[in-house]
Amino acid sequence: MRFRDIKKQQKLHNTETQKPTFIYAYYPDRIKALITDMFMIYAPILYFITYVVMNGKDDFQSSQWAPFLAVSLYGAIYTVLIAKFGQTPGKKAYKIRVVDDTTFENIGFFRAFCRFVAFLFSATILFGLLTPFFRKDRKALHDIICSTVQIYEKD
Repeated sequence: MRFRDIKKQQKLHNTETQKPTFIYAYYPDRIKALITDMFMIYAPILYFITYVVMNGKDDFQSSQWAPFLAVSLYGAIYTVLIAKFGQTPGKKAYKIRVVDDTTFENIGFFRAFCRFVAFLFSATILFGLLTPFFRKDRKALHDIICSTVQIYEKD
C-alpha cells in the first residue's frame, strides 16, 4: 500500500470517531431557563394547591405538607420532561438540552430524578451553583454527580 492511501484511510477513520461538536450552555441562559420553568410549571402548581386543594394562603402557610407536595409534583414533572425530551419548557426556549456527558444522548428517568434531587442539594449549599464559574465545561455540582452536561441544541 502506498503512503498516500494509508494517510487517506487514517483521515477517514479519524473523522468517523470524532465526538460531535457542541457548545456548553452559558450560565445566564441556564438561569433564565430555570426562572421560565418556575413561572410555567411551579407557579401554577403552587396556585392549584393553595386555592383549589386548600382554603387559601393561610392554610398553605400553616401546612408542612403543602410545600413538600408542590416541590414533589414539580420534581415529577421536571424528571419526566428531562428524561423524555432532554429539556423543559424553559430550556426549550433557550435551546438547551440536558444530555449524558459521554454519549450526548438523553438521560433516563432515574438519572433525571437523581439530578433533580442533587439540584435541590446543590441549591441548598449554594456551592453547587457556583461551580460552573470555576470549570471549563460549566458543570454545576448536580451535573458532576449525575454525569450530565447542558449543551445548546443544534439547529
